Amino acid sequence: MSDLIHITEKPLDTDKVVSLVCRADLGGVNVFIGVVRDQTKGKKVLRLEYEAYEPMAVAEMTKIANKVVEKWPQAAIAIHHRVGILQVGEAAVVIAVATPHRDQAFAACKFAIDTLKEQVPIWKKEVFEDGEQWVSAHP
Repeated sequence: MSDLIHITEKPLDTDKVVSLVCRADLGGVNVFIGVVRDQTKGKKVLRLEYEAYEPMAVAEMTKIANKVVEKWPQAAIAIHHRVGILQVGEAAVVIAVATPHRDQAFAACKFAIDTLKEQVPIWKKEVFEDGEQWVSAHP
């Protein structure tokens, strides 16, 4: 799963992530792209800084992908997450899921991002004009 599950400091390539899941037998492709916003709770965000415990993060992302395939047996899934310093407008995460039909693709993609946010050891620091704060990835 090394191409399908990936953590990198380089900018994410959405087209590449999508191409990893496209197959002739899968008609519904859903893509989630998490992008750095310019504000949080009314405060101007200058940048985000992501850190991960990479071996565990990859293992947890792999578990999520396996669970997607277990719940939606024909699904194909790729999850790429960025770490390091990200500027406003840059993608932090790209998840692509392909299934035979659109409703399955939407459900599987939502499951994947929601589970990633709850379980994967990736931490985010928001840097504002007047300070910074670490944000819990696990609500």
